[in-house]
Amino acid sequence: MSAMYSDVIEVRDLCREFRLEGGASVRALENVSFSVREGEFVAIEGPSGGGKSTLLAVLGLLDRPTSGEYLLAGTPTGSLDHHQQSRLRNQAIGFVFQSFNLIGHLTALENVLVPLEYSQKIPKSEHVARASSLLEKVGLGARVDHLPHQLSGGQQQRVAIARALVTSPAVLLADEPTGNLDSKYSGEVMSLLKSLHEEGSTILIVTHNSTVAACAERRLTLRDGALAAA
Repeated sequence: MSAMYSDVIEVRDLCREFRLEGGASVRALENVSFSVREGEFVAIEGPSGGGKSTLLAVLGLLDRPTSGEYLLAGTPTGSLDHHQQSRLRNQAIGFVFQSFNLIGHLTALENVLVPLEYSQKIPKSEHVARASSLLEKVGLGARVDHLPHQLSGGQQQRVAIARALVTSPAVLLADEPTGNLDSKYSGEVMSLLKSLHEEGSTILIVTHNSTVAACAERRLTLRDGALAAA
């Protein structure tokens, strides 16, 4: 991964086509081009079925585009094999999901430690201190030994955010991060993300919620697989 880049994400003419039974095809992404600079907070919004989930899967290196180019942290991803993509994903991306995706039998601290098991850049001797520090940062320093079911939805999402940040990724990708939260906890999570951005984190949110999107400094709209506004 290149150490010198100004665009953490750069997408050029990205297309993703799915083949259906009978030979027909559906184009979920149509010539999508945009970039996210280091330190930006960008929201990609749009209606359900507009291509947001497909785009997020490509950006997260969980799917490959049919055509077009995608550079992540200065690295062209098109020619990477599965192992190389997995390594880059672990180094460069922190994921925050709508459903939290915490491991139920692990404590908050143990959940945050999970990504560090796959990290080659952070010494094992620093893992616990690093994870504990991030839980403190997101306001859960007193809950490190709690299991997910002992935490509120907002607290679980904050654990998930700490887990996403623990490897110091180049970008935080958040998929509907408030989708399972009520208005109170949604506000808490968005306040945390805004605070992280102010401290220098690069954040890309995918959402259908205009209130959530309004928290970003730049908004893009994806409709029918195409970028409708920039």
